[in-house]
Amino acid sequence: MLRRWFPWKLIIRRAAHRHGFIDPFAILARAHRFAQPSEVMEPIELLRAGVIFHARGLINTRAIQHNLDWVWPYWVERQFNPRDVSFIPRAFSITHVNLTHRNWTAVGLPDIEATPIVDPRGLLTALDDKWSLDAWIVTDDGAQILIPCRDKDAEQELLLEDGLCVRTRSSLPPTDGGADLHLETLADMVMEEGNPVCRLRVTGRADRKAWLVVSLRPYNPEGVSFVHVVTMGADRRSWDVDGEARIEFETPMERMHCSTYREGDVRSRLLQENEQTECACEIGMATAAAMYEIEPGAASSVTVRVPLGEVTQTAPTWASALDGVAELRVPDERYQFLYDAALRTLTILSPHDVYPGPYTYKRFWFRDAAIIMHAMLGVGLADRVERSLKRFPARQTTGGYFRSQEGEWDSNGQVLWILERYRQMTGRPLDDSWRSPVKRAARWIERKRVSEKIDAPHAGLLPAGFSAEHLGPNDFYYWDDFWSIAGLEAAAALAESFDEMDETQRCRDEAKSLAKAVERSLEHVKRRGDYAGVPASPHRRMDAGAIGSIVCGYPLQLWDAHDPRLLATIEFLVDHCFVNGGFFQDMIHSGINPYLTIHVAQVMLRAGDERAFELIDATARNASPTGQWPEAIHPHTHGGCMGDGQHAWAAAEWVLMMRALFLREEGDTLVLTPGIRREWLDRGEELRFGPSPTSWGDVLVRVKPEEEGVRVEWEATWRRAAPTIVVRTPGECGEDSITPEPGQSAVLFRRETAV
Repeated sequence: MLRRWFPWKLIIRRAAHRHGFIDPFAILARAHRFAQPSEVMEPIELLRAGVIFHARGLINTRAIQHNLDWVWPYWVERQFNPRDVSFIPRAFSITHVNLTHRNWTAVGLPDIEATPIVDPRGLLTALDDKWSLDAWIVTDDGAQILIPCRDKDAEQELLLEDGLCVRTRSSLPPTDGGADLHLETLADMVMEEGNPVCRLRVTGRADRKAWLVVSLRPYNPEGVSFVHVVTMGADRRSWDVDGEARIEFETPMERMHCSTYREGDVRSRLLQENEQTECACEIGMATAAAMYEIEPGAASSVTVRVPLGEVTQTAPTWASALDGVAELRVPDERYQFLYDAALRTLTILSPHDVYPGPYTYKRFWFRDAAIIMHAMLGVGLADRVERSLKRFPARQTTGGYFRSQEGEWDSNGQVLWILERYRQMTGRPLDDSWRSPVKRAARWIERKRVSEKIDAPHAGLLPAGFSAEHLGPNDFYYWDDFWSIAGLEAAAALAESFDEMDETQRCRDEAKSLAKAVERSLEHVKRRGDYAGVPASPHRRMDAGAIGSIVCGYPLQLWDAHDPRLLATIEFLVDHCFVNGGFFQDMIHSGINPYLTIHVAQVMLRAGDERAFELIDATARNASPTGQWPEAIHPHTHGGCMGDGQHAWAAAEWVLMMRALFLREEGDTLVLTPGIRREWLDRGEELRFGPSPTSWGDVLVRVKPEEEGVRVEWEATWRRAAPTIVVRTPGECGEDSITPEPGQSAVLFRRETAV
């Protein structure tokens, strides 16, 4: 109440003028003129996250550029190097943040909230948003030191055989009589005595006497993360960090050194005779090093553990977590690895809620969750989806709004859509407790719409909002409308399943009304005559934001696969918004977006356009060596430049894309093998995907190259009447197909018709 009558604006304005500052409210008012008037200009959640993000960036500004003799994370070593392609000038940058190598890989376990991350050079951040552990080798004379973050040729891979393990290898080859040094780190998470532990196994080899170093670093892949006090345990097997965390060493430290900010990085103290076993840094930049001697020609190893807290339930094993999940078998090692890695990404990022990332985006949004959960349904992770769906009603307001952040009007449609997809793809009826949330969600969409009686291109649409934040300033986004149409259609189906026929008809009528409003709005756009495609909103020209409008084709299938407006939008995007084979989002992300590239590829594949394969290949090339995609990719460094370094939405889209190559639901038809690659058939190996849940039941698809042609077989467990099945010619992305007889479970494309 105090805020309503107290003259805050007047006081702040006078204070600003008195000290020679620009009036902040005048600036905000000017900025808001670039957007359509909206009840929410910027979601408070995004503002809060942005303030935290740039607060660290401000600390980075004070800490890094004045101390470039320190060992810093990989992104700093490259982004601050004027001789590197990653270099970014800093003159007018108030904050210094990672904009060139936002890449990391989580090493979590199923159903455990903790997600330790490893950066591209093995820097391990075990605890969420805290300090990190690094490993080096220094020769005994101090003449040479192997520091992975400065090794451009370091190798990294994700090992999947026994959980998730990131292996990083660095070396310093001998030159002019120099040392031959090799370092390997293995980072993973394991359960010990029923509790999760982050484990780092370090091995160093040298051709002369040297020291293996495990160093505590006051930073992580985002920048500075304070360390004030480090103390070695009496048994020389542990560090106590700030009285909050414990780092355990399997082998007692032979030497320990530590240093404060004023004294400089501990790197400069590694070979001092007198060790230091504790230090306190008032600034919070304490560094420490545990050292182990390496004999010439031998190896030295140490295992380091960081306990991650106690858990209240038994976590499933990887084998049980992935039991029954759809199997992909293709003769392309890269595609295969990316699929297997993506499955694990979806698993570790759905411990209870579904998260779009293990670090920067370890928060909940309905938008990301709907897409990610759709992929999980498509590969058989329905129990995890059900568990997360049960948490949705607690996030619904009394007015019916499924709110993850204000000003985004797509969420209700997304929730209703994924609920109906869950019901269809599992055959499980929704609990009766969903009746009220579904009805209130549909009513919210109905009330939220702009009046149809106004004379404006946005009449009858959802109001201006922030929507998907990468589309641009607040506007009347078609993205919101398409999701709302799909949500209302889903609400009608859900109401019918509850035997509420009046509600069913009401939702259907509202969906039709909103669809007609979109068509009227698009007629306004068509009369402008600037382009045949669908812009982001009726008030925008065609630009990269139009990527949001293709949701009508994928994943919602509201429009026919060959709708000329949809295909014209795709052509615009390909002609104007692609860089290095991937969709480049100019707004906010300013990078190549893997998941949006796949959206375009899905629309192409549905239309029988073989260019889809080029986009899929480009997406595969843009994955990190550990099989991960950041949210957006720098076109020159090929590192992450936006968002989380391991983006679950991108992983979900890869999973859905692999599924779409083998099967796709299209209305009342199940389309098989719409995207089998010609080169796969040439290998002569059996291809396989499934069993994959569909609206009719679980389906396993096999493609077998044979001497007389190519045989497509399917095994299905139908829950209801079998759909019409259409089998596309394997090796082509076109319209040639066979419609099998009812009950038939295989077709043969003979050599004269098969590729």
